[in-house]
Amino acid sequence: MQKIISYPISAVYTACFFLTLVIFHPIQWVCFNMFGYEAHKKSVDVLQFALMRCANILGTRFTFTNPYDIETDQPLIIVANHQSLHDIYPITWYMRKYHPKFISKIELGKGIPSVSYNLRHGGAALIDRKNPRQSLPALMAFGEYIETNKRAAVIFPEGTRSKNGVPKPFQTKGLEVLFKKIPSALVVPITINNSWKMLKYGNFPMGLGTHITFTVHKPLKVSTFANKQELINSIETTIKGSINS
Repeated sequence: MQKIISYPISAVYTACFFLTLVIFHPIQWVCFNMFGYEAHKKSVDVLQFALMRCANILGTRFTFTNPYDIETDQPLIIVANHQSLHDIYPITWYMRKYHPKFISKIELGKGIPSVSYNLRHGGAALIDRKNPRQSLPALMAFGEYIETNKRAAVIFPEGTRSKNGVPKPFQTKGLEVLFKKIPSALVVPITINNSWKMLKYGNFPMGLGTHITFTVHKPLKVSTFANKQELINSIETTIKGSINS
């Protein structure tokens, strides 16, 4: 019954979601080209807030729990499990004061209103997973950018989203590069729960009444771990230990 009810509600949501992306595309262009980075970032922040309000149409709620006072004068590496595209805009909104930048597959850098423009101009890393000659230098340059500008790199080490909430093994190469290129970073582990339920029927219709939670765990300094594999193991254990699959 819920799936049947979801069809008309999902249609309204989908229309609002894509209309929001279309509206904010020229806004981003004007902000970036006429006023620079800070104005563009503010437009992107407002976009994330608007996308969250679109999700409310489906009865989606967001809870972001962060008991830690994380300073903004240092680079961050935000590490999280990955369940759906609905992981992205809440992280961008709730962590906005840290200037989060995502590692994304290169295909998303074109063709999607607002999203592609922000990825190309907002400081993200666009990588071709099938081409190490492109992806490794891009990731290294991204790490240097984060270190220099004291911003936040967001990485989903599973590589691809979990369609049922069950976490996948962490792929370590990306983390290793970021640890090397952002040596002064504070690692911020985040556990995401339930965002996969918005896509439990596939791309359409959407799941209704989902409560998506984000739990920030104790931050860890990269420089305090001589053995980076130990740091990766610690992060993976912490994140997966709080997943309600």
